[in-house]
Amino acid sequence: FEYMFILTKGKIKTFNPIKDKPNKHSGKLIHKTKRLEDGSIKKGTPYISSEYGQRYNIWDIFPQRQKGKDCHPAPFPEQLAQDHILSWSNENDTVLDPFMGSGTTGKMAKLLNRNFIGIEISEEYFEIAKKRIESVTAVQTALEV
Repeated sequence: FEYMFILTKGKIKTFNPIKDKPNKHSGKLIHKTKRLEDGSIKKGTPYISSEYGQRYNIWDIFPQRQKGKDCHPAPFPEQLAQDHILSWSNENDTVLDPFMGSGTTGKMAKLLNRNFIGIEISEEYFEIAKKRIESVTAVQTALEV
């Protein structure tokens, strides 16, 4: 169980919702309506619903297990970090992780072409995260050559 906080200065500028929830009305004709500020309802143009709808705010993502002595005891699932980074940022944006741990968010930010700032109080975990993030950068550099 994890709480995820999305912090921004001012209004949220980016939201790329993940649409992977099977839509029970897939392929059916939908008459979309919109509630206006004055409380009245405006009927929209009918459309055929898509196969998948927007994911709700509770996600079932299970943790992965790491083996070895140089591992964090509670690694953050890569998919969870990836999905949040994709949802709340665009390429070349900056992602901040104030509790970096083993560097999962940093690794996924680099893989998704985002800038990354990580903060970690434990020197041991900082070194683990640093190696993990640098290995991604090294692989990307090798692929570009």
